[in-house]
Amino acid sequence: LKPLFLNQTQNMTRFSVYRGTFVHSTWETPLQILEDALLGVDEGGKIAFIGEGKDIKQLSQKFGFNLSEVIQLAQHEFFMPGMVDTHIHASQYSYAGTALDLPLLQWLNTYTFPVEAQFDNLEFARKVYTQVVKRTLRNGTTTACYFATIHTDASLLLGQLANDFGQRALVGKVCMDVNDCVKNYRETSKDSEEETGRFIKELLKKEYPLVRPVVTPRFAVTCTEPLLKQLAAIARNNSVHIQSHISENVDEVELVKKLFPDSTSYTDVYHKCNLLTNKTVMAHGCHLSDKELAVFRETGTSLAHCPNSNLSLCSGLLDVRNVLKHKVKVGLGTDVAGGYSASMIDAVRRTLDTSKILSIQNPNYETLTFEEVFRLATLGGSQALSLDEQTGNFQVGKHFDALRVNVAVPEGPIDLIQPEEPKILLEKFLNLGDDRNIVEVFVAGRKVVPFTD
Repeated sequence: LKPLFLNQTQNMTRFSVYRGTFVHSTWETPLQILEDALLGVDEGGKIAFIGEGKDIKQLSQKFGFNLSEVIQLAQHEFFMPGMVDTHIHASQYSYAGTALDLPLLQWLNTYTFPVEAQFDNLEFARKVYTQVVKRTLRNGTTTACYFATIHTDASLLLGQLANDFGQRALVGKVCMDVNDCVKNYRETSKDSEEETGRFIKELLKKEYPLVRPVVTPRFAVTCTEPLLKQLAAIARNNSVHIQSHISENVDEVELVKKLFPDSTSYTDVYHKCNLLTNKTVMAHGCHLSDKELAVFRETGTSLAHCPNSNLSLCSGLLDVRNVLKHKVKVGLGTDVAGGYSASMIDAVRRTLDTSKILSIQNPNYETLTFEEVFRLATLGGSQALSLDEQTGNFQVGKHFDALRVNVAVPEGPIDLIQPEEPKILLEKFLNLGDDRNIVEVFVAGRKVVPFTD
């Protein structure tokens, strides 16, 4: 490992320096293991240098840190990049783990819309949003792409809470001008457009360093074509991200065909409305055709793979291998509460499960490896959200978004019988571990877990 570093003068910057095992992904290899490595984080939370432990004296002289200040990881510990949840409904967290007995469209009308309508109450919103931000951070989600509700003030509150707890987040005020099932949970097209503009303006005015707005048409079923086009224009004019849903289940796809008869596909609906961009992430995509995936590739649009939700609501199986073959950007999402777990470790496991189900159906199918899924949960997710220049792996110049993992934490879920190499420790953590193994969480160099008063 050759020493890498930024151009820093010895006396200008104070560094936090860590020594031990680091595991991460690059585009060349899904799993790279750096043993006895030194990593320095500057005052701005960026990785300033990466080197080998044997070069500690040379690096200490260059960067001006004291050897006694180096933080040494224990034998069964390693650092990994923070995980990226590319699709989560913060407003649905209160009933996560329940209400999974219906297919998507009935599920929305029976459970989701009535609960989301309650977020005009800011006290209720604060209670739910505080819990979901804390829960996801404890489980190692350093970056989250959130759906909120149609309520602007509650959505702004979610942005504030993410900032206060130190999570990197994209926050979206949901837009929907069609909803005949829960009549008190819908907007007029004019209100949706105006409130989206207000949401973006007020959130940007806060100048939170790690929280940004994302334009959020819920999906084509609940939005008229004029609103979809207006939202695309708002996103373009403000240079912000876009998120929505696409091709989650068969009934939804058929309904979209009826609602938009002039479009050739679900993807075509969004494409005609200018919503597919290199800063757009679409959730699910279980039933996208190869032709539609080609449009995703051409426009730079990403997919958020949400396997727990896809299985829990019996929506379908996304063929991630085929998505990657089409060179479409893809990350993982929990999709709370269609997905019952807010943990990205669960998303990793369900992604592997889905891939194995596909291989059972087709013996010639190339199953995803755990190393590939590890990359999807970290670097892949950051790329899907167009944040890979800032986070996703341990690269000089990127923010230090990281999890300190202790596989042998006392009273934890993993029993180590004998000494194991780092690759095995990572595999055990991904298959057996939980939040107890995540002893510290860093976002942009700041320790955000354990929480402080």
